[in-house]
Amino acid sequence: MGKGGEESADCEKALPKYSWEEIQKHNLRTDKWIVLERKVYNITEWVKRHPGGIRVISHFAGEDATDAFRAFHPDLNYVRKFLKPLLLGELAPEEPSQDRDKCAKLVEDFRALRKTAEDMKLFSADPVFFTLCLGHILLLEFLAWFTLSYFGIGWIPTIITAFILATSQAQAGWLQHDFGHLSVFKKSKWNHLFHKIVIGHLKGASGNWWNHRHFQHHAKPNIFKKDPDVNMLHTFVLGKTQPVEYGKKKLKYLPYNHQHEYFFLIGPPLLIPVYFHIQIVHTMISRRDWVDLIWSLSYYTRYFTTYIPFFGIWGALAFISFVRLIESHWFVWVTQMNHIPMEIEYEQYQDWLSMQLAATCNIEQSFFNNWFTGHLNFQIEHHLFPTMPRCNYWKIAPLVKSLCAKHGIVYEEKHLSTAVIDVIRSLKKSGELWLDAYLYK
Repeated sequence: MGKGGEESADCEKALPKYSWEEIQKHNLRTDKWIVLERKVYNITEWVKRHPGGIRVISHFAGEDATDAFRAFHPDLNYVRKFLKPLLLGELAPEEPSQDRDKCAKLVEDFRALRKTAEDMKLFSADPVFFTLCLGHILLLEFLAWFTLSYFGIGWIPTIITAFILATSQAQAGWLQHDFGHLSVFKKSKWNHLFHKIVIGHLKGASGNWWNHRHFQHHAKPNIFKKDPDVNMLHTFVLGKTQPVEYGKKKLKYLPYNHQHEYFFLIGPPLLIPVYFHIQIVHTMISRRDWVDLIWSLSYYTRYFTTYIPFFGIWGALAFISFVRLIESHWFVWVTQMNHIPMEIEYEQYQDWLSMQLAATCNIEQSFFNNWFTGHLNFQIEHHLFPTMPRCNYWKIAPLVKSLCAKHGIVYEEKHLSTAVIDVIRSLKKSGELWLDAYLYK
């Protein structure tokens, strides 16, 4: 052990030096380097074992990933243990800490803001808050059963019950999001366990599927080929660049100049009941994720055991489909009003703050907005600090606004109704860009 320690010390003294020009060449599928805190790491083989998934870490190949690294990992000392065998060298002394001419002062100020948030203990959760979140979800589940038990299965009690269950599902969605981001417990293992319970047993979905998809969205929001949330499978064209590309190539999978209209038919109604369900089941089976499958089946076992006595098998299937339809509308509008109207582009290699602010906007704070969106009305703060408990977003928001004002970065905050309308306006504008390019370019 003593000899190994001496060799390690010698390696530390004689680390090879690399330029950004050399590092940026290693952004291939079979050759990936990243930079963390000026150290250069070869992650080519490690990505296959990365707990957050292959893609999320691969998206930073050839870049400085320091701020993303700090954003996603609450226990940095623990994670650094896995980095030691991957160490190649460090940036040459004459090289800047940031790649591609990123503003060093802006990056420095953002890191100082994060340090301030840590000193303010804003990454510490309030157990009472999250207990109440879980409690009101369980209360809604009970009220749904009680409504049918007491009032019967007439149309009015059935519809009321469907909306109660949809509310429970939406709120469980926000709570699993908290656990998935490791923002509730200090120890990751407890967050992982409760994430499985909430997303699996309370919602019937897969934790691993969510991690693989959602962390990519946070790592590179609104960036084509990196953020799965803007992969629309040719059903919509988004932003300013993609519509023109499709138009010039004469691609017309759908009449995109009408996408702001057919969005109401295939967007909110189908995302959760159809697309997500197919994707979740396919992911669990194809990856042999039997643990998540068991958790998911526990939800459906509980659901059908509860509601088949009221509606029968086919009635229970129809009822859960209606619940998912309501939930899907809720989910789509909350998640898309923060992103679709914002910048949607190919990789621009921006610093962490600039990238997140370009892709996200906030909805003004109120008790209802906080509850309705699961505090994702503070989308900017959530994207900058994904492991921060949501009940603390309002405390850091004024400091984020001040930092943005200092560096001339737009901090966009909207009324709820304006944000909803902006989704349609954005889709319409993108559709018009496509039509113009399709007809005249």
